[in-house]
Amino acid sequence: MTAPSPQGQSLQVPVTRLIELLRQEPALRSHLDTTQAEASLAKAIAPTFEIVFAGAFSAGKSMLINALLERELLYSAEGHATGTECRIAYAEAGQERVVLTFMSEAEIREQAAALCQRLGVTAPADIRQPDVVSLLQGLCRDVIATEGGESKSERAKQASALNYLLEGFVANGDRIHPTQNQTYSMEQFQFATLQEAAAYARRGANSAVLKRIEYYCHHPLLQDGNVLVDTPGIDAPVKRDAELTYRKIENPDTSAVVCVLKPAAAGDMTSEETELLETTRSNPGVRDRVFYVFNRIDETWYNTQLRQRLDRLVQEQFQDTNRIYRTSALLGFYGSQIRHTSVGDRYGLDSLFADSIRISGEIEDTPQFVNEFNRYCANSGKLPADRFRIDVRSYESPNENYVRILNEQGRSLIEQLIHDSGIETFRNAITRYLTEEKRPQLLATLADDLQPLCIALRKAYLDAWQHIGSQPRDLEGIKAMELRQLSHDLKRVGEAFQQDIEASVNEAVASSLNTAFEDDFKRLKARMVSRLDELLQTFSVSEVHRQAQASHKRNSVVPLSGILAEAFYYLANGLEEVLVESSQDLMGRFFQRLIDRVRQQDYYRDLYRLLGNDGGIEQALRRLRDRATLALENEAKTECDRYVRERPEFYTEGTCSIWQLRQTLQQACRGYDYQTMIEAEPAIRQLLKLDFEQKVKDTITRTFRQTINQTLNTHLLPSAQQQADHILQQYDAARAYLARVLEKEAEEKIRQLDRQKADLEQHIAAYNEAIATFNQHLETMQLDRKALPSISETDLVILPAEEPAETLETPEIATVEEGAIA
Repeated sequence: MTAPSPQGQSLQVPVTRLIELLRQEPALRSHLDTTQAEASLAKAIAPTFEIVFAGAFSAGKSMLINALLERELLYSAEGHATGTECRIAYAEAGQERVVLTFMSEAEIREQAAALCQRLGVTAPADIRQPDVVSLLQGLCRDVIATEGGESKSERAKQASALNYLLEGFVANGDRIHPTQNQTYSMEQFQFATLQEAAAYARRGANSAVLKRIEYYCHHPLLQDGNVLVDTPGIDAPVKRDAELTYRKIENPDTSAVVCVLKPAAAGDMTSEETELLETTRSNPGVRDRVFYVFNRIDETWYNTQLRQRLDRLVQEQFQDTNRIYRTSALLGFYGSQIRHTSVGDRYGLDSLFADSIRISGEIEDTPQFVNEFNRYCANSGKLPADRFRIDVRSYESPNENYVRILNEQGRSLIEQLIHDSGIETFRNAITRYLTEEKRPQLLATLADDLQPLCIALRKAYLDAWQHIGSQPRDLEGIKAMELRQLSHDLKRVGEAFQQDIEASVNEAVASSLNTAFEDDFKRLKARMVSRLDELLQTFSVSEVHRQAQASHKRNSVVPLSGILAEAFYYLANGLEEVLVESSQDLMGRFFQRLIDRVRQQDYYRDLYRLLGNDGGIEQALRRLRDRATLALENEAKTECDRYVRERPEFYTEGTCSIWQLRQTLQQACRGYDYQTMIEAEPAIRQLLKLDFEQKVKDTITRTFRQTINQTLNTHLLPSAQQQADHILQQYDAARAYLARVLEKEAEEKIRQLDRQKADLEQHIAAYNEAIATFNQHLETMQLDRKALPSISETDLVILPAEEPAETLETPEIATVEEGAIA
């Protein structure tokens, strides 16, 4: 977007300053969004105000713009659908001009291929070959003849569009680049006036190959930066052309949209038209600046059903807007043009319509407007019978009827036609909006967007002013206030510590919230599984057999149950060692992370400021770590001591364990010597594995995690409450410590308050200056009711502070033994 005008600059400065002030307030910028206000500012200061005319193919957008300006600038024909974007901006008298940008050959190929596809014709391989172009143009003429004319059917319109495209490509081949869009001024074409350049661009063949046309016209509607933009149809045969329209509607530079709709002729909204309305409403730069024009309204004059369907559509889907217009751009535009004709040129037949009249034998063609004019006079029912008595004679040609009727009725019929077309109503509404309502509305919208931001900023400044003003400004006063607040601060610190400990325990218990603790427990599980495998591998029947014989020297035979008993003790004791060690490691890591976490908290720093130390928190947490670790060690020993007893399933019929036990007995008890027992060692290991694997699995997946969680809950939660009470009991120590350090802090606080007040005064002054400047703009536009709130001297009167509740010198808290977590 180009730089704002001087008037826009005078508006931009205060609004930008307000937004900057808002962003300097952390408490506000986190929940107040300035995007909408910035978009409204950009729109209010923009040097241009782009009004996009959008609608379906053949909706009449170009003719509507011609009718608005009462000048034939844009090409308008029912069979014409290209990707041309037309911009019409203001020019001073005598400085009118046109800038033409041509499509590239690649874009023309794409356009031709899309039209061929719609016609069911093979796309051209090379449109630079004259015979290919001649063949396609011949096919187009055949389609048009078969359909009965260029505008008689959709197929005929597509054939006409393709014919124009090919004709334009041939006629302008020297200006069309293979891949780039070439731009030419009208001087390069040696056009002396805008009318000559516009006449060139209006020719169907030329218009078909133009990508963009920029008109600069002298017209009051275009003053104050107003730019009219005509876009391709939203249902254009080339998808990229339709997307161009949607991108233009969504562009932040677009200020207003005129939706030109076809239900007056078609009866219903198309899906493309519905999407157009939704896209328009979603652009924050457009807001409610949308005009809905139901063009070709003359179709409803001759069809009651069409009129009723249109009325119902407007009532049901457009009840929330009053910017609805019903127009016949064709009748309105040419009605304004024949005002300046006379019987001498047959009311424009020999001038306005000369290019569209071809004489075949003794019969001349009839322009579309003449047919619609005669139809209007004969069947519309719009002409008052007491003023107009018109006879459309069947024995006269349409052109003869046209000339005779105008000659008989004169200027009054032309004025009635223009009135019934609705164009003057639409033009007056657009003109009134652009000249009287546009600037005030843009400013009012900006004021509405700024209002909540300014209210929040003003309140923040006043709250800060009251807070600074209510603070004591002398050393003794500050010291007294701090001491009065001491017990509350200690209570707050204690509660914060307690809540933090509770949160830490909850995070550990809910494993998904504490990944480090969960990783430690996974390490414990892995070590238990690994240790079981290791113990089973190192288990030796030979060693156990010798131990058993040594215990019973009178006997040389050892029973299998004796071997198994020793094995159960061996495995249980080995697993106990690793579970105890892992429990110690897990608790040590948890408490170290907890201590590190506590050190990072605000309440920990506050406690140092109040006491000069941490109130014994770290020492207490270390003592608690030892107690919790010891408790968990005992739980681990109890857990593994139970491993010595076989599980009930060990002897249950039908289980793997009982089957393996029988197999082992049969193998180990075939003889009484040492060798048979050694040979059964693999079977014994398998039997032990079946029993101990399930025991370890139960421990690490079901019982021990709950044991850990309960240990943490039991030891940490009550102790956290006791430590919070202990912190509050250190009131006397905190008071003595603060008495020594407060004087220095008080001096710094006074300096800080002075700095804060000076900064706040600067911000309030800048705020008031920006508000005053903005409100001046509102006053100029007579929008005083939208004035933004300023900060007056009365607002800055310091209100008396409420007396704080009396605080006991020594809080009445139940005595807690020194070092509560002990």
